[in-house]
Amino acid sequence: MPNHHHLLHTPLRPSSSSSSSNQSFTSKLILLLTLLPLSLAALAFVLQWKGDRGLADPTTVTARWAPQGSHNHDIFPGMESSASIFSPKPTHPSDCFSLARSGSPSFPYFRDWKFDFEANLRPKICITTSTSAGLDQILPWMFYHKVIGVTTFFLFVEGKAASPSVSKVLESIPGVKVIFRTRELEEQQAKSRIWNETWLSSFFYKPCNYELFVKQSLNMEMAIVMARDAGMDWILHLDTDELIHPAGSSEYSLIQLLLDVPGNVDMVIFPNYESSVERDDVKDPFSEVSMFKKNYDHLPKDTYFGMYKESTRGNPNYFLTYGNGKSVARIQDHLRPNGAHRWHNYMKTPNEVKLEEAAVLHYTYAKFSDLTSRRDRCGCKPTKEDVKRCFMLEFDRAAFIIASTATEEEMLNWYREHIVWGDKDLKLKLLRKGILTRIYSPMAMIQALRESGVFSSIIASAQTTISKDKFLASIDKSNSSRAVASESLPSRKIGRNREHQAAARKILGLEVTSHEAAVPPLSPPGANDDSLVEV
Repeated sequence: MPNHHHLLHTPLRPSSSSSSSNQSFTSKLILLLTLLPLSLAALAFVLQWKGDRGLADPTTVTARWAPQGSHNHDIFPGMESSASIFSPKPTHPSDCFSLARSGSPSFPYFRDWKFDFEANLRPKICITTSTSAGLDQILPWMFYHKVIGVTTFFLFVEGKAASPSVSKVLESIPGVKVIFRTRELEEQQAKSRIWNETWLSSFFYKPCNYELFVKQSLNMEMAIVMARDAGMDWILHLDTDELIHPAGSSEYSLIQLLLDVPGNVDMVIFPNYESSVERDDVKDPFSEVSMFKKNYDHLPKDTYFGMYKESTRGNPNYFLTYGNGKSVARIQDHLRPNGAHRWHNYMKTPNEVKLEEAAVLHYTYAKFSDLTSRRDRCGCKPTKEDVKRCFMLEFDRAAFIIASTATEEEMLNWYREHIVWGDKDLKLKLLRKGILTRIYSPMAMIQALRESGVFSSIIASAQTTISKDKFLASIDKSNSSRAVASESLPSRKIGRNREHQAAARKILGLEVTSHEAAVPPLSPPGANDDSLVEV
């Protein structure tokens, strides 16, 4: 019995080892519950600290704009991933204060002023232009296009662009070839086969815009040869008030757009959008203008013609100036220009395609001073009859007359009425219809480039690459070269010496051939034209 009683009560008395085990488990559980929230809080703090200090924000303007094929695909070409390269922008005196407005820390576009990424870029794209602009316009224009994949620039310079202070900076930039309008250049262009053909002949021996059109064509012809020698794949003629907008590519890249073009295509046409300024005091259109009027090619036909009257606001046409876009051509045998807007081929009709989303952004009359700058470039009389000799487009003629005959106040009122979009209700209506559109990418990119110190650094670098004495000597030499150029044939008389042309024909042994006429700047379809006209 005692034994049975002992066995009966044994389970009711826990042993000392079992009690100790339960207490240990409880302690560990409490410790775990205490440490877990503390660990999570610590992890969150570390992640937040890392995010602020070291992780890149993929939504910033520096992300995913590098052309595919560059060595640093997730950021601007030439940028480095190391945080050690971020430094305050240097400040240097220059003739372009607007190019160096910000001193905030940012990225350098170059490293030791070398384009080591260019070797990997395919296809190779070049731009040729004829310009008289200053650095404040040329540098933002150039570096924007470098960002989207252009490697080489052939700049035919005159006026301000040919001055020593500007040209020395341009010549210091890798991938840039500066060509001055000297006596030698004009003599060389006077021997061009273009003078023996008919496709450009209707533009010969006329002033102002016609003269410029011929000059651009002659420069484009020379640029084709230089592009081929430089191993380029594509060539684009673009003015310095125009930016390529490579919408529709998998990245914001002209290279990617052209990579997707079939091999049998010879020419790609970019319809142009026209800047629609909202103020009369714009100073830097590339950084201040975000609203554009879409091209006819990118609009439903019913929308275009249905809203035509409201879109023109009493102006002669839907666009203030041209509406037939610009084109990029594949470098190949027998390529030739076909005016400033198109390319052609001596041996075949080019196979061309027109892009559905990409465009040329044309910043025309974006500044009030553009009115007087056009007036100062042409010597025509401000009459309705005489301006037809100078200008191809009707709005240019009206603007020239106003700028030549009106007071400053009258000009400003005219500018506000015909160019500035001040009617908010009308803007909203046309934005909703898709006729007007907002495009921010070029603005953001150029602002980022400016804040990085690229422009001011280039100007400073060009000034320090040679000694002061050598720099002054080079200016004297450059001035001497310009003096020779100024004594040569005025550009509006290029080719007027018919005896010289006859000798050139004999030397070159060329036959006079007939080709389709050059494509001039054309206005978009008018209100009564309900069919798409291919140009």
